[in-house]
Amino acid sequence: MHRCHQRRVPILPRMCQGVIRLVFGCVIPPGCRIGRGCAFPHGGLGVVLHENCVIGRECKIQTHVVIGGRNGGSQVPQIGDHVLLGTGAKILGGITVGDHAAVGAGAVVVHDVSPYTVAVGVPAREVRSLRPDECLF
Repeated sequence: MHRCHQRRVPILPRMCQGVIRLVFGCVIPPGCRIGRGCAFPHGGLGVVLHENCVIGRECKIQTHVVIGGRNGGSQVPQIGDHVLLGTGAKILGGITVGDHAAVGAGAVVVHDVSPYTVAVGVPAREVRSLRPDECLF
């Protein structure tokens, strides 16, 4: 979808977006960049992505995750490689989630998350550092 969107072929990406929204109840616009190997368990049920968000490679995005802007601003989130976003997590504004980080279920991220850390809570705060040899998924 993203390649068609880049080549200004609007009909096919919009049709696919409509089918995805109808079947899975999620909003994944054709303008967002999703890296190779990303997983949306349960068909991405309830996931809402910003039109221009960037998601790295090999990420796992659970159900009901929102990756979007904040207060109509133009800044959008950037998610690094090998990131785990728990069920119901909200990533809002010009946030960067570093590589190999994890965001807990229900967390609301309004500040950057460093690489190799776990962030939980409302608002999310970093509670644990991960060793590079630790793998969360």
